[in-house]
Amino acid sequence: GGAGAAAAPAAAAQTEFTVKLESYDPAQKIKVIKEVRAITQLGLKEAKDLVEGAPAVIKKNLKKEDAEAIKEKISKVGGVVVLE
Repeated sequence: GGAGAAAAPAAAAQTEFTVKLESYDPAQKIKVIKEVRAITQLGLKEAKDLVEGAPAVIKKNLKKEDAEAIKEKISKVGGVVVLE
């Protein structure tokens, strides 16, 4: 159990986050794709492929506030997002 306790402070000091789309509500797929496009600046096909390929990384190396904001936006439209 000692290793887990040692890892906790490192996690607390994390400064860069990756936003990952785990899954999405199929009924809301279009909305999720639109939101991913707005966030990533990807083209329609690339955004669609990213969403359909979930779990997939949406954006990397973000500050916690930015990552949380993206998570909230995508969650609102039916996506399931995790921060890593």
